[in-house]
Order: sequence, then C-alpha cells, then structure tokens
Amino acid sequence: MATLDATSTVSADTNLLRFITCGSVDDGKSTLLGRLLYDAGMVPEDQLAALARDSRKLHAEAPEALDFALLTDGLDAERQQGITIDVAYRYFHTPRRSFIVADCPGHEQYTRNMATGASNAQLAVVLVDARKGLLPQTRRHSYICALMGIRQVVVAVNKMDLVDCREDVYAAIAHEYRELATQLGITRVHCLPVVAPGGDNVGQHSTRMPWYQGPTLLELLESADTAATQGEDFRMPVQWVNRPDASFRGYAGTVCGGRIAVGTEIVVQPAMRRARVERIVTADGDLTEAVAGQAVTLTLDREIDASRGDVIADAARPAPVADQFAAHVLWMGDEPLLPHRAYWLKIGSHTVNARVSSIKHKVDVNTQAELAARRLDLNEVGYCNLELDHAIAFESYEANRTLGGFILIDRTTNATVGCGMLDFALRRASNVHWQHTDLDKEVRSASKGQRARCLWFTGLSGAGKSTIANLVERRLHSLGYHTYMLDGDNLRHGLNKDLGFTAEARVENVRRVAEVANLMVDAGLIVLVCVISPFQSERRFARGLFDEGEFLEVFVDTTLEECERRDPKGLYRKARAGEIFNFTGIDSPYEAPEQAELHLLTAGLRAEQLAEQVVEQLLAGLGHTPL
Repeated sequence: MATLDATSTVSADTNLLRFITCGSVDDGKSTLLGRLLYDAGMVPEDQLAALARDSRKLHAEAPEALDFALLTDGLDAERQQGITIDVAYRYFHTPRRSFIVADCPGHEQYTRNMATGASNAQLAVVLVDARKGLLPQTRRHSYICALMGIRQVVVAVNKMDLVDCREDVYAAIAHEYRELATQLGITRVHCLPVVAPGGDNVGQHSTRMPWYQGPTLLELLESADTAATQGEDFRMPVQWVNRPDASFRGYAGTVCGGRIAVGTEIVVQPAMRRARVERIVTADGDLTEAVAGQAVTLTLDREIDASRGDVIADAARPAPVADQFAAHVLWMGDEPLLPHRAYWLKIGSHTVNARVSSIKHKVDVNTQAELAARRLDLNEVGYCNLELDHAIAFESYEANRTLGGFILIDRTTNATVGCGMLDFALRRASNVHWQHTDLDKEVRSASKGQRARCLWFTGLSGAGKSTIANLVERRLHSLGYHTYMLDGDNLRHGLNKDLGFTAEARVENVRRVAEVANLMVDAGLIVLVCVISPFQSERRFARGLFDEGEFLEVFVDTTLEECERRDPKGLYRKARAGEIFNFTGIDSPYEAPEQAELHLLTAGLRAEQLAEQVVEQLLAGLGHTPL
C-alpha cells in the first residue's frame, strides 16, 4: 500500500471554518449572511435573478433593492414571520478558505436550536443592532456560545446607517460587549461596524465609516483560528471493531486528541488493557502517524478485549475514568428534566445509563445569575451532578469536546432531550468502592430454601394494590416463604417522610423504594412493593436494578371511576375539590404498564382471587407448586 503523508490531510481540515451567526430578533442575521454569500461570489446568476424577483414582490416601495435575507430564510414560516426559526446551514468558499455557517434563530424559545448550531462551531458572529445595543437575547446567545466552548467572537454592530454611522455609538457597544466577553471567558473578540444590506465592512471597506480601519467581516473569517478544542494527549473513541476476516482485527475511530505513531504503547479504557500500535490503516494506505481529526483503523500487537465505546489513549497519559460528574446541562425536552429519572447518556461513541442526582442550580441565561431549582424546563441551563451506571473515560469539555460533550436521550421515545458539558469528576467517584462480601444473594436465598424475587404492584390509588399484596404475603408465609412487604404509605412515615407529591418527589420516592427492595432481594427475600409509581421511566429504572427474571411487575388495573367510588382515604374527593394537588389520575398522569408480567383486571373479582393469580404465577416461576 502507498504511504500517505498525515500532514496533508490535516492541512486540508484546518482550511475549513465552522461558524454561527446569532443575535437578537431583527438584528439582521439573515441579511448579513446573505450579503456575505453575495460578496463572496456564491450567488449564481439564476438565483440572483430569483432573488431580485422575490425582493420586488415583498418590497414594492424599493424595487431595485435586494433582500439578502431571502437567500437564507428557507422555510415558508420564516418568510411569513420575518424571523429565523430553525438552524440553516450554508456552505461557501473563497480562494483562501471554505466555510460552513449555521444561521441560528434569535427567539428565546429556539435556544435549543441555537445550541445545536454552536456545538460544532469554532467561531460566532454576534450581531448587535446599533440602535438598541446589547439586549438580553444577545447576552443569552453569548452565554450559550461560551458554554458550548466557542472562544472566538466577531461582534458585527449592524444598522450603523440608522445612527448616522456615529463612531461613539459603535465604540460604546464594543466596550460593553468586551466586558461581557471577559465575564463569560470568551478570550478573542473583534468588533466591527457594518451595514448589512449595503455591504459596508462585510466584503468591502465602508466609505461611510472611514474611521474604521480594521479588517472586513470576510477578512476576519478568512484569518480566524480553526484549531478545535481537542487536547494534546492522544485519544480515540472506538466506533467499530473492524474484522473483515480471521487475519485482520482493527479498531476504527476518529482521533479526537493528540497524535499517535506506530509502535506507541496505548491503553484501552476504562479496562486499562495495554498494547502497542502495530499499524495505522486508512482507505488511502498505511500511515506512520495520525493526528486529531483523522479517521483511522488501529491494529495492535496483541489480541485485547476492546469494543465500541471504549477509548484508546496514550498509555503514558491515559484519560481520567469516573462514573460521577459535575456538568452543565442545557435541557431541550418538552417534558422537564427531573432529578433521579433515568436517561441514556451518549458521549463519544459510548452510550450508558445515567441520571441527574441533583441540580446544584440553574442559570438565568440572560443575566448569568445562579438560581435555585428542582427541575429544568425547556431551554433552561443547569449545573448538575450526574451518576452513570458504570465508569467511562472522559475529559473536561474545556479540554476535549468529543470526550467532554454528551447528549441525554429519553429511554422511552429515543428523543434527544438534553446536551451537556462535563466539568470534572466528583471526588466520591474515586473514593467510594464496592465492598466485597463472602455471602451473596444465592447463598442467602439457598439458606431460606427459595429464590429471591421482587413483586412490584402498581396502579391507581385505591386500586387494591396493598390489599392484594397483603393477601399474597399471607399465603406465601403459610407456605414457608420468607417475605417482606414495602407499602408506599408506610414508607412515607419514615424513609420518605421528607418527600411531597410533585413529579420530582415521585421520581425520588420510587428510586428510594427500588433501592431498598433491591437490598432485600440481595438478602434472599421475596419482597412485595406497593407504590403507585405512575411513570414508566421510574418503573423501568426499578426493573433495571434486578437480575433477569427477579422483577415481576403486577399491574392492578382498576378503573378511575371504581377507585373514586371506593376512595378509602377520601383523597379523590379532596383532589376534586382542589384541596390536594398533583394527585395521580386527577391532575397528574398515570402511565399504564405496557408489558407487565401480570395484569390483574379487578372488575368482578374478589381480592382473594386476584391474590391467588399472583401466587400461582410466582410459584410457577420458582418451579414450585402451591401446596
């Protein structure tokens, strides 16, 4: 195979600049970008003719003027409303450089769209209306840019013609923005005055503002630094184990930090298995060295266990490994983020189970003030503690975007509901270890002559969960089984007495009950749990704590009308009267199980009959026959 010089690939990548345009509504982002494309010579003759035709239709009072915003406002809804709604990506180039630009929406409700555009950008062009100065939306977008790791900002003070091209107006805005940038940690700021429709200081210097002697916007973009935040130490997440036949085994991925050479000792994390690089394989031939940004396949000098999601790192400077972190989270879901609810977390090529253990505070993205919070709603940013189900190799987002940036995925809908940036590992992640004990669940169960199980009774208040479970426990006790019943109301007198009935509190209530039930199963008991547990995600979390076959979900299916008729505690009456809030079935939803191991249809049956169904199924699963 021919050898390819690694530096040739790198130089091609560094000639591409990814940037975003953002700012307040009506600051002229789309117009500026359209003018930039025009000045770069990227508007073909046929598109220019269409632009002139559409401009005349929309602006009959100025038939010769071109509305450059029409080049980028591609959605009908955007043209009708005169605003940018979604992120519009455009590719263009000049003789000196290629560009990918994301035109981001200005409205607050589209913050998640703006964050999406910023996630891969190396620079931001922030527009400010010269008449209005810095607005809350400008501050919000600048904060999101800083949060997403953008450290280069070009401030385009637009509509200078509407303030008579006054230098003092421009200077005041530039000074105020530089102060904001310092607060946010944005290290490189360049300001310039522009008139987007006329092209002043966009692609050519302005004759109306001779006092500005700096570079044009296009010149600033052509000279901007394109170095990504990737770190100096070698890192490569494994995306695929490449094994076309028995003679070849390689690990494919994109180098996201540092460089690697043939013969270098590496470590596969988090398991810390060591080997040396034997070959660096690409479609164009073998390399002697690979650097950040290159997609390669590494072969090693010995067989080791590595799979998708592992990280290959320099053995001399491996990545840190942890399972608990402090992180910023930008919430993008329509349903709120609730502490202790389980999500999937995808980082690099790895997907793990995760939950937010606590929200330290949320951030007012307009003022950067830290506010107390128990949940995060759409477009809110919080500083949170994260817990994963197992340790991963990582870097802080500041050091490496690939190994420090993550998304959160809803386990039910598979929708991306959040994005985040790791800050650091929590100290307890490395200080707390699982203590081995000689006696395990199997030994404890065998001493009782049974196999441990968790029976999880779920249903509306008044459905009959506790009544049925009590009868089940009596029957099992009479058969000689060792059991314990965890009733939701009883637990709220002790373990969970500090919890209310908000959605956040319900999530934590179920988490605690599930953890206690898991300990009891580990003790070898058959534990019966009776909690409403209205949300599928929390029941799924509970199931995930147990081994295959240990968890049996029992859906006590009683109609709301029947539960209200019974109303043994008078709770439905109070909820209907507005005396109780967040009551399941009235003003808080109940998500019925979709695949419960046992579905008890209570209509027309006595509690004793329903309990016998549970006992029969349990004993059948244990391989026993009722006595």
